[in-house]
Amino acid sequence: MKSVLHLECLICGKQYPPHEVEYVCPDHGKEGILDVKYDYDRIGQGFRKEDLKASSVFTMWRYRPLLPVEVDSEPPPLRVGWTPLYPTPGLARALGMQHLWIKDEGLQPTASLKDRASAMASVKAREAGNDTLTTASTGNAAAALSGICASTGQNTVIFVPEAAPKAKLAQIQAFGAQLVLVQGVYDDAYDLCHEAATEFGWYNRNTGFNPYMSEGKKTVSLEICEQLQWQAPDVILVSVGDGCIIGGVHKGLVDLYELGWIDRMPRLIGVQSTGSNFIAQAWKNGEDVLTKAPIEARTLADSISAGLPRDRIKALRAVKETQGAYIEVTDEEILAAIPLLSMHSGVFAEPAGAASVAGLVKALEMGLVDPSERVVCLNTGSGLKDIVGVQRGVDMGLARAPIHIPPDFGSLKKALNSNENNN
Repeated sequence: MKSVLHLECLICGKQYPPHEVEYVCPDHGKEGILDVKYDYDRIGQGFRKEDLKASSVFTMWRYRPLLPVEVDSEPPPLRVGWTPLYPTPGLARALGMQHLWIKDEGLQPTASLKDRASAMASVKAREAGNDTLTTASTGNAAAALSGICASTGQNTVIFVPEAAPKAKLAQIQAFGAQLVLVQGVYDDAYDLCHEAATEFGWYNRNTGFNPYMSEGKKTVSLEICEQLQWQAPDVILVSVGDGCIIGGVHKGLVDLYELGWIDRMPRLIGVQSTGSNFIAQAWKNGEDVLTKAPIEARTLADSISAGLPRDRIKALRAVKETQGAYIEVTDEEILAAIPLLSMHSGVFAEPAGAASVAGLVKALEMGLVDPSERVVCLNTGSGLKDIVGVQRGVDMGLARAPIHIPPDFGSLKKALNSNENNN
């Protein structure tokens, strides 16, 4: 990790050499989240954006000089990263816009953006000599860690609320993880996971505690800018639960700006459900996220449900430092965005993934985004993660209703003619 200067506490600013502390600033306990600080001058001397043109590595590890890993560390064998950035002119027209892209993280190995952080966790655990990893999750981070570690032969113990979508639970079990179903919400699972990791010495992947998870997730914004030929977009919209994704997106943009690879910072717009709006409330009311009391989170978008977001400091900083905003959308608006996105782009998103598009609709209405701006929405997870949620969006009447017919051609012609006349 020659490119890493130090780890810096986001609360008190105290700095630590990379190997002095494992997770957090000791002066602040679980809340003392650290930020990885880099020597950009040193990185820039040996790593240029022009070098990437000759690179044959099309994964998140193509940006290895910008990642906090040892030179000889071996990444997991699964292909994590370099997901497509789709231009979506059909969706842009439907929204009255000119330039819109969808970054589709549903095409990761376990079908969510969380694979980026889990790949980083796998490497850092090996560097620490620890072969058992643990995390708390509403499902996606758990599936990601389970899948990545299945590919490397590492052990995983996963803490998930009992009410998590069955598709995500099936994924976790299929990968061979030890699944612990907690009779409570995500925050209960998080606290129990932390206690177990401390007691048993497991490597703790939890966001808002492990500083390296942001560094894995930041690779999504490195890819966005490279895929746009280093012309940074005006706006990036990100669904927000625990806050680690938007914090990571911001960190990647900071890296690129400090290296001079982009000439301006995009505005970041965080999107939260009205039923899980801790950070949006804090941003709107100017509250201190360290002293603000937890809320009772209730949303159908389970991947962004968090009563006390653990990476809330980075999440709030990401929006403030880019002159962005936080937007709240209802669960109904999130569900409606699923078929809207699918029908006009072919991208299939779970509720949390479609929340960025719901936020874009609201941002356009509020005048926070101009229709002429260049905009990217993150789809953070595949619709296959939560078929029940997707079906609810479809059943709201925004998608075409199925035709029910007996198995003969005459009935088909009659039904199609009737359907055409009604449209």
